Amino acid sequence: MSDERNSLKLGVMLKLLLREHSLSMRKFSTQTGIDIATISRIINGKQLARPKHLQQFAEFFGIPAERFFEAAGYIFGRQKEEFYSDIHASVETIQEILLSANLFDMQYTKNRIEQKLANYEHHAQTEEGQRIILEDYKEKIQQVGGLGPFIDDLNQMYELYCLSSTTTTDRALLGSALLYFILSTDVIPDYIFPIGYLDDAIAVKLVLHKLSMLKNPPQQEDNSS
Repeated sequence: MSDERNSLKLGVMLKLLLREHSLSMRKFSTQTGIDIATISRIINGKQLARPKHLQQFAEFFGIPAERFFEAAGYIFGRQKEEFYSDIHASVETIQEILLSANLFDMQYTKNRIEQKLANYEHHAQTEEGQRIILEDYKEKIQQVGGLGPFIDDLNQMYELYCLSSTTTTDRALLGSALLYFILSTDVIPDYIFPIGYLDDAIAVKLVLHKLSMLKNPPQQEDNSS
């Protein structure tokens, strides 16, 4: 029942916004690129809105995304402390739950994270990017708290980033993940629990995979024989 009430709460909010902006669902669909049937089901409480939909609603109406996530029933405020250990220790479990509930579009999220990492890779090679990493990383870690594979990986990446022996290419890749974690422009905002740091964890995994591929490139088959 709680999911149903949350969906209806979001539906009422969307109806009011559409009325305020003199928009039909069809026009709203055209301008956001979200299928009209999906919009209709969300508004009528027959479908849970995915995080990507909520982000699109926020961007379209110029309203903080937090309001849409709250209306959809995501968890905020003091309750977030209860989820820290789960976030850091069970990223894969959280991801599976979200996928099974149709609340998480892995391909969409992965593509957006890769785009941001590419931008941060260049930024990490600038003086400003380096300053942000060296000055702000430890403070952000203290804000997050907790232990687990996600934090362990980040700490190791930070240590490697600071080593003078680390190559320029590796430092740029490491820096991209660290900047993604430090800066508050995540694909999934950090205040959304229990999934707020899921995209940071995905970003770390993507960068670690790239580093691994650089060190151990796939062997090409010899077809000459």
